[in-house]
Amino acid sequence: MSPVTHLLLSWSFSSILPFDRKDRVLVTLAGVVPDLDGAGILWDLLSYRAGQPLELWIRFHHVLCHNITFGLCIAFITFCLATRRVLAGVAAFLVFHLHLVCDILGSRGPDDAWSVPYLRPFSSAGDIVWAHQWALNSWQNFAITFLALSFIFFQSWRKGISPLEIVSRSMNDLFVRTVRNRFGIPPALKGDFTSER
Repeated sequence: MSPVTHLLLSWSFSSILPFDRKDRVLVTLAGVVPDLDGAGILWDLLSYRAGQPLELWIRFHHVLCHNITFGLCIAFITFCLATRRVLAGVAAFLVFHLHLVCDILGSRGPDDAWSVPYLRPFSSAGDIVWAHQWALNSWQNFAITFLALSFIFFQSWRKGISPLEIVSRSMNDLFVRTVRNRFGIPPALKGDFTSER
């Protein structure tokens, strides 16, 4: 799935847990950061123009950061930085695995399905692949993204939080005000425009 969908799903998961803004951001990033191993595409584009393609994206995307070792590192870093350490560390580990499941379901297939090398660097025997993998632009991926966006609008209306809090509190507050102006104020918050932070 696309990094945007990973972000929306990870934030949605973190928003249902009793986290403050910092912990939601950390858990959300844990669900997106595995795609760092796809950054090689930038160098590939530059090297392709120079006539010497490096093919870093093909060789390293879904390899370097899509394994149990990286997942444990992300969970540990989240544990060290979070306010609610244990819960945030576990949540980070779960959204990391949500990222892997989403990639197994719908990232490149079905003709050339992408595998996830779960046990690397310890073993190559644990590579996970699904023969019916959806293409990145499949209707299934669009439907999942739409459902995540719908949930985000609901959380913005109900709890006063959105993924925009990752960038700026004022952007989050503006979005929440816009949603609540359109759909009304939740009954439990009549007269109170404060958001959960």
